[in-house]
Amino acid sequence: MEEGHIVVPFLISKGNVVDILFIITIFLIGFIGSFISGMVGVGGSIIKYPMLLFIPPLLGFATFTAHEVAGISAVQVFFATIAGVWAYRGTGYLHKQLIVYMGASILLGSFIGAFASNLLQESAVNVVYAVLATIAAIMMFLPKKQLPDQPAQHITFHKGLAASLSFVVGVASGIVGAAGSFLLVPIMLTVLKLPTRVTIATSLAVMFISSIGSTVGKVATDQVLYGPAIVMIIASVISAPFGAKLGQKMNTKILKWILAILILASSLQIWWDILRGLL
Repeated sequence: MEEGHIVVPFLISKGNVVDILFIITIFLIGFIGSFISGMVGVGGSIIKYPMLLFIPPLLGFATFTAHEVAGISAVQVFFATIAGVWAYRGTGYLHKQLIVYMGASILLGSFIGAFASNLLQESAVNVVYAVLATIAAIMMFLPKKQLPDQPAQHITFHKGLAASLSFVVGVASGIVGAAGSFLLVPIMLTVLKLPTRVTIATSLAVMFISSIGSTVGKVATDQVLYGPAIVMIIASVISAPFGAKLGQKMNTKILKWILAILILASSLQIWWDILRGLL
């Protein structure tokens, strides 16, 4: 933790003066990120990771390190995905067999990645995140056939491919504290060729499983600031179900474009910050 960060029960104090605006800022970051998370089927870290890195210092608040942001994101994603999955219960879009195969693999990978992240420097964590986001952005913009929505039980998939890809995503996502859905969703759409709504609903369930490994790893290696994490959790539980309900009603093409643009913008922002630090 950087010098100047003083952790109090629910907040961060800077100069021993607790600023209510700081709490509001963290809450809004969590609320916006989790709303979009539920809507497009991601854990929300693709949005909240850069927001937590850049917005607080821009407003004159405490600056989080990459490890602190990864820790906060890991805990928050755990609760955001629970809320998102709950909103999709009974819709027929949760592919239970796929959740088991991908969930088990990504859980193992996220444990490994979360523990390994403690050995990496701050710049390395940011580079891993930027590389993942760039790959995901490229995949989202690749031309693909629009598949019609159908109940999950009617959809088949390659079990070995699904398990191996989710393990790799788990390792990488464990490092950056994200549940990995910003990479897993493009994989499910492009490689496994799943319909959009089944992808969104099922990815949220897989991300919940993944976040267990990431959260345990981050907590065990003392990378979590519990004050900001609690604020983010409250925001997530409130907003993620609303996003999921809206996502069920929106055109699937619009959902995919929203996700693609978010991933691309996040990738460019992180790369810009990395390059600026090198100059």
